[in-house]
Amino acid sequence: MGQEGTKVSAPAAERAGGVRPDSGPDSGPDSGPNPGVPPSDGHVLVIEDEPNISEAIRFILQRDGLQVTVLGSGDTALNTIADLHPSLIILDVMLPGVSGFEILQQMRARPVLATIPVILLTANGQTAAREKAAQYGASRFMAKPFSNSDLLGAVRDLMRT
Repeated sequence: MGQEGTKVSAPAAERAGGVRPDSGPDSGPDSGPNPGVPPSDGHVLVIEDEPNISEAIRFILQRDGLQVTVLGSGDTALNTIADLHPSLIILDVMLPGVSGFEILQQMRARPVLATIPVILLTANGQTAAREKAAQYGASRFMAKPFSNSDLLGAVRDLMRT
């Protein structure tokens, strides 16, 4: 398929944004609060402040039939995660407000959120960042830039488990 080999670049600036649910047929009232219930099938929450990256991720995941919600900062991430209880989270490390590491650590401390798979994204692919991601409980770690096919493969793999 067309863009699977293209690269997504690292963010150039930190920007805050809001929750932007997709406008596809799966968005709507059933994407509301679900505390204490199993994750909704096929719903991915992308927490990424760089619009070009979040939109590229949204596009490839929606093309694969997934419902995608995008959050542009870490400030309201935990509340959004608790409300949506997505099947999977794609989480950037460097976010305005609260870092991805802090969000991940707080998620893993809450039993109702602890089992949601998280793909952690960072522009820093060094060993120390990978070790910290593992220590905090990331399901996968991906350094930017990454290929669309690698990201989609990781999402598909984690959604199966």
